Amino acid sequence: MSSQLPFGDGLRAELGTPTRHRRLDSSPRSRVWRIELNGIPAVVKQIVGVPDAAQRYAREVTALQLASRVEPAVVPRLLGTDDEERVLVLEHLEPRRPSREWIVGYATALARLHATGTPEDVGLLPAWSGPTQDDIGSFLRLAEALEVSVPSGAPSELEALADRIGQAPGHALLHGDPCPGNDLHTAQGVRFIDFEQAALGNGIMELAYLRIGFPTCWCSTAATAPLMDRAETAYRTAWTTATGTEPHGDLTDACAGWLLRGDALVQRAHRGTVDHLARVPDHDWKWGTATARQRLVHRLGVVAQTTAERADLRGLHRLAADLRHRMLDRWPTLGPLPSLRP
Repeated sequence: MSSQLPFGDGLRAELGTPTRHRRLDSSPRSRVWRIELNGIPAVVKQIVGVPDAAQRYAREVTALQLASRVEPAVVPRLLGTDDEERVLVLEHLEPRRPSREWIVGYATALARLHATGTPEDVGLLPAWSGPTQDDIGSFLRLAEALEVSVPSGAPSELEALADRIGQAPGHALLHGDPCPGNDLHTAQGVRFIDFEQAALGNGIMELAYLRIGFPTCWCSTAATAPLMDRAETAYRTAWTTATGTEPHGDLTDACAGWLLRGDALVQRAHRGTVDHLARVPDHDWKWGTATARQRLVHRLGVVAQTTAERADLRGLHRLAADLRHRMLDRWPTLGPLPSLRP
């Protein structure tokens, strides 16, 4: 892999000649350097990898441009781009270690990010997509494999759930992967980075990350109930302050949607390859802070709790509760998700 700094003549004419460049750790899907421009730190990011590098680059540039409309900022400033080389030059941010109550500030910034989306933005980014019929089938087969009876009404409830999620209104600017590590806690507030999966949709789908345990993230955590309540209240307050409206969407539906998605048990490079829920009965695997079974047990518990008073999800409530009990009976050493991020 090339380590040469991709800073062409166009960027040099616009921004100056970079100095003191140093390669930083990054995912296999990007290359990142810290540089200086006229003595001021900056970051160079190049999107790499086939077949979707161009799409990921376009998403990130567009999302950063849309998010830059809000002050105080919720993203680093985009200083320059090179479309041909898929290079972004970004403001350098100096992060601090997040506090123990970090999700409150995170939720506030997430709402402000979401609120930057407008109806006029539709078409500039892909629409967010929810669980599919294949996800529903995989989830029901998991119950069968673990010898848990599926209530008669559960399949139709899940189909209706997927339809509701797919039709949920909204033009919020969604990060696409709002994970710990993609949030930088700075002296000026939380800033989000890495928008390669950005989309437009309903913000509640990403607010659900807090309660369901950060489903697309290596750093899966579960906050205490009082802290969770504070964070969700902070999100709703920030959204209302920014938009003058109440947040749209159903948090219970959003959490249940994430439960169905087996791809949310593995890192991005392994998604869309096999039925990951089908692997759970015979194999557990570690990803970041938790194993697949730990993540799934947590999600089942959240959905069982949040659907308890939902008449239209009565079958899912029973199925989630029974699946969780069966998993804990079969694998009694499974522990809860960690409460603190690394």
